Amino acid sequence: MAEYDFDVLVIGAGPGGYVAAIRAAQLGLKTACAEGRETLGGTCLNVGCIPSKALLHASEIYEEAAHGALAKFGIELDGARLNLDQMHAEKKKAVGELTGGIEYLFKKNKVEWLKGYASFENDHSVKVGDRTVTARDIVIATGSSVTPLPGVTVDNDAAVIVDSTGALALPKVPEHLVVIGGGVIGLELGSVWRRLGAKVTVVEYADQILPGFDGEVRKESAKLFKKQGMDLKTSTKVTAASVDGGTATLTLEPAAGGEATTLTADAVLVSIGRRANTEHLALDKAGLAVNQRGQVDIDDEFRTKVDGIWAIGDVVHGPMLAHKAEDEGVAVAEFIAGQTGIVNHDVIPSVVYTMPEIAGVGLTEEAAKEKGEVKVGKFPFAANSRAKTNRDTDGFVKVIADAKTDRVVGVWIVSSLAGTMIAQAAQAMEFGATSEDIAYTCHAHPTHAEALKEAAMAVQGKPIHI
Repeated sequence: MAEYDFDVLVIGAGPGGYVAAIRAAQLGLKTACAEGRETLGGTCLNVGCIPSKALLHASEIYEEAAHGALAKFGIELDGARLNLDQMHAEKKKAVGELTGGIEYLFKKNKVEWLKGYASFENDHSVKVGDRTVTARDIVIATGSSVTPLPGVTVDNDAAVIVDSTGALALPKVPEHLVVIGGGVIGLELGSVWRRLGAKVTVVEYADQILPGFDGEVRKESAKLFKKQGMDLKTSTKVTAASVDGGTATLTLEPAAGGEATTLTADAVLVSIGRRANTEHLALDKAGLAVNQRGQVDIDDEFRTKVDGIWAIGDVVHGPMLAHKAEDEGVAVAEFIAGQTGIVNHDVIPSVVYTMPEIAGVGLTEEAAKEKGEVKVGKFPFAANSRAKTNRDTDGFVKVIADAKTDRVVGVWIVSSLAGTMIAQAAQAMEFGATSEDIAYTCHAHPTHAEALKEAAMAVQGKPIHI
């Protein structure tokens, strides 16, 4: 039997990779994790989920303080000023605390951090920097990076045409920010800079923002973003971009084709999606290749076609979400250890951390109707006592249930607390709950969560408070 340096080598220390490494070590396997960044945590902790949430939270507080939103509660503030450098410093501090926390967890669990980018030498051997190591099992968890847009060159250092990494670090508030792409990342970062004083224009190729989300939720979200002052240009494509000094000029055309127009801005965010990071792995040396989507094919247990090589997270099929990768990280480690890993890919929530937040789990109403007859219950936050008291009445809860079995197949929420509330819906669906199960579960009063109970009651046509 071959002697290996490690039982398990995980390539990549993002949410999927670092969790897989820690879980493998907890299960008694000698584990290493290869990561070329100076800090652990991947895109999510360094230039994604965490810094964006820091700026979203800070900009939200600033907007409330600077624009008199608190006066109705008897809190009168005069002369609130923006200190953008301090806002960035606080963001950096949060990132440092969390990435440092993973380094501590690696030490605690005896995971060896191999510093450097990894590439395969063969199916059990990987080169990391100038060191070559062998492992019985190898997990590819290299994540994803920004998809480039043809005709538009990103230069984060120049801070005019940027990607999401650059948009998290703009040195000043743009006068006019154009966001190319009306998906989650574009809307979140557009919201940050709008709150801080920028005029924001969102250009989206599809006919509505938030592709993949429930249709009713997409319409409601667009209405709310427009009310906040965002200009949404849907069914529109960007075909070219140029920069002169500090000004970008974009060429726009209707998505279906037509006359070109131009748009100028002092900042442009390219946010049209992400693609799997596989190009520097030398997959061919291990006997692997990517599929048409540029991802690695796996079976239901995260195995690739090469024995002993596994893959998880953004590099495989499914939504590119940190929590999906984390769950797969736990599961793949358990499979490697001879146990059974479990990830229910039908119950993975998605959240847009704008204000209000937009969250969903399971099927959209459109997708559910394609599978069979459904019943839908809705409840607006305008009729929820806590939301009314807080003057926080935007949005609704929508529960979609199978008409025959009453089993809940989808829940969609637009609310300031949607990202937190969706966890209850996901847990209920994981246990196969019916709308009646949620309706007959006592919810504390007064809370936003009562709207979920009422929406479940509305599936049977019997909500109380509307």
